[in-house]
Amino acid sequence: MNVILFENVSNLGRQGSVVAVSAGYFRNFLSPRGLAVEATQANVRRLEDKVKRLQRQAQAELHAAKSEAERLESLTLKFQLKAGEQDRLFGSVTNGNVAEELAKAGFPVDRHHVLIPEPIKRLGMFTVEVRLHHDVMAKVRVLVEKVV
Repeated sequence: MNVILFENVSNLGRQGSVVAVSAGYFRNFLSPRGLAVEATQANVRRLEDKVKRLQRQAQAELHAAKSEAERLESLTLKFQLKAGEQDRLFGSVTNGNVAEELAKAGFPVDRHHVLIPEPIKRLGMFTVEVRLHHDVMAKVRVLVEKVV
């Protein structure tokens, strides 16, 4: 019997795929857990409609992420921190600090999406990448100044 998977099932298939399984496996395992439905013409048509809807939604999200990336790239974040000799900071600027400043500027971003190869420990201008979408990265300028 052919079924449409609603979720990824290990050793069987990925979400949205049509796979052949035994009737007992479908009746006793897949159906009660809501993992699959029988692959009738109506269900296949419903799946195709859902796929089209999800593709349109993904395109809209990508477009929104690209426009937000353009706005983010015009932004410069300023940090004023205590520094010692040779312009070395008494701390560092981390991805959490950058995410916090981005939130204050109106761009709420998870700190895990702020990509800094290593914490910033000296004064100057730096470029930090922010992942907005799995295909969209924005470069944000970070200026670290000595507190006066």
